[in-house]
Amino acid sequence: MVPVGAGAPPNHHAGETEAFFVLEGQVGFMIDRQERLAGPGDFVPIPDGAVHAFKAVGEAPARMLILNAPGRMHQQFFTGIGQALPEDFNGLPTPNEPDIPAVLATAATAGMTILPLT
Repeated sequence: MVPVGAGAPPNHHAGETEAFFVLEGQVGFMIDRQERLAGPGDFVPIPDGAVHAFKAVGEAPARMLILNAPGRMHQQFFTGIGQALPEDFNGLPTPNEPDIPAVLATAATAGMTILPLT
């Protein structure tokens, strides 16, 4: 689940493809400076190495299936910054402020680049 207003800042990662399948809600995407609004049933592929970002918009959280291949970068990044939730948890965790320097360092170690918001 992606709460309204939350998402991913502009980023890119050569050598690992990514695609999004929107299951619920509305998501605004930016892909190489082009904006796109996606809703339930929409498939949004990200070209390898393209700068991209997304944010849930509208009145309800979004739910997406995110595909990463081969997935090593994303696995290293998310396990490096995240905390596992209980297996039976299906809500939204309590938001907290991210440790931005740690997020940027973990991304760099994984081979990803997170760009400043403009």
